[in-house]
Amino acid sequence: MKQLGIASFTARGGQVADRLAGALGKEYEIIRYDRGLKDWCGCLFAGGADGIVFVGACGIAVRTIAPFLKSKTTDPAVIVIDEAGQFVISLLSGHIGGANRLAERTAAILEATPVITTATDVNGKFAVDVFASDNHLRIRDMHAAKEISAAILRGERVGVTCEGEIEGNVPPELILLKKNEKKAAKKVPQMDALRDASGPSHSIPDISALIRIGAGIPLRDIQFDTKENAGAGGWNQAGTELTLCVPDLPSVILDLYPKSYIIGIGCRKGKTETEIAQYAEQALTGLGLSFEDCAGVASIDLKKEEPGLLEFCGKRNLRFETYSAETLAEVKGDFSHSAFVSQVTGVDNVCERAALCMAGEGGRLILKKQAENGVTVAVAERKWKVRF
Repeated sequence: MKQLGIASFTARGGQVADRLAGALGKEYEIIRYDRGLKDWCGCLFAGGADGIVFVGACGIAVRTIAPFLKSKTTDPAVIVIDEAGQFVISLLSGHIGGANRLAERTAAILEATPVITTATDVNGKFAVDVFASDNHLRIRDMHAAKEISAAILRGERVGVTCEGEIEGNVPPELILLKKNEKKAAKKVPQMDALRDASGPSHSIPDISALIRIGAGIPLRDIQFDTKENAGAGGWNQAGTELTLCVPDLPSVILDLYPKSYIIGIGCRKGKTETEIAQYAEQALTGLGLSFEDCAGVASIDLKKEEPGLLEFCGKRNLRFETYSAETLAEVKGDFSHSAFVSQVTGVDNVCERAALCMAGEGGRLILKKQAENGVTVAVAERKWKVRF
């Protein structure tokens, strides 16, 4: 379960904190502050908490979190609420960490006013880091991501290619680019007439930046299909079939990689974070993968509070999900069988079944159970797609 820390410092603020804990308690494990504010906050950062709520002054929040800040890609969401519950401020990790959404949801619970300051949200524009977070995509170059947002805010058009399936509507700030199967632009004699008829607002698009999801389509093979993009940011010439190759490579190219892999882990009680990490890393390295390629870690609910596993996931910002023996037993597949594991846990295999369970429909096991020194590891690949 996701973790949410809530700190309050006055009786009135405590009432606000109580309302939030009651409303969010089914979705989050609520960790209330009682004493040692900096130690409490440090533990939440180190343990990979999803969010921290301060009910009090912004200054208290800023001074408390300052020593623990590392990166916008790993820091938890931090929001601040005044003790009267009138305003909810998204303070840290508004996009990737989800603070903006947490602020909006919290404001709805309290009937308060959310305070959001990120530029793309203020201007109602597509935010690539939010999109990446929602779709479990890894941003390899945060500078390029910043340049993408800057281009969108300037009103420039950004191209996007995707290896996987796409759901939803491509936002108007983006132009969907596809692979050119013929490796050449289609000759269209009436191009000049179309250009003249379309007017300045529908001119040939000048793509200043490019987002590649999966990064599998070579740049030379990209094409722009205006018919498919009609109404989704491209030319809106009804019934016109026109294919053009992108004339110039954009100066900014951002690659987003799907976090397609799930690590299934079983372990003896008391195994340390170091022991678990060493063997899990060894298994991933053998597949040519790293922890950054992984969306999460799965195990049986008997390990829900296992300190070594919690620390392992927290340090790497990996989602940790556990499942009951009954749920794991229902997973279909050809699994390694252990009578001992069955006797202890109630199911014949933990790591393989848990990995597939978290991978979901369409998932497949790519590494069967590997065991060493009381730790078992399996890896599943989930079927990925993106939704706008």
